[in-house]
Amino acid sequence: MSKSINILLVDDNKDDVDLTREALTASKIHIDNIDVVADGVDALAYLKKQEPYQNVPRPSVVFLDLNMPRKDGREVLAELKDDPVLRTIPIVVLTTSDDEEDVLKSYQLHANCYVRKPVDLAGLIKVVNTVQDFWFTVVELPPHK
Repeated sequence: MSKSINILLVDDNKDDVDLTREALTASKIHIDNIDVVADGVDALAYLKKQEPYQNVPRPSVVFLDLNMPRKDGREVLAELKDDPVLRTIPIVVLTTSDDEEDVLKSYQLHANCYVRKPVDLAGLIKVVNTVQDFWFTVVELPPHK
């Protein structure tokens, strides 16, 4: 029996969201659900199943942008990895930032991987397919409890 794959995409840039969603759905891996939130406040509400997200599925993986309004990805990452219930959700930092400090800080905050977003669809599809292949065919993900 195959496991349900649910993705939470946290990104405030509509064009990046559209490209990433297109890349995710173009993959050979069946994804049951892709939800999108536009900032860190909504991401934390989603993951903690707070209003209006009480009935959302627990994500198999979170794709997290760093630079967002209200609460940025670094703050979200710190809060998630400090929560004993949420820290087991793999966090893929998916961002345009190539700042070495962002890479270092993300890993210090226990990001599971840091991926730079290509700006073109073909490049993004290649990167997303590689990330998906790794997380959904190679890695054993923690159970959804």
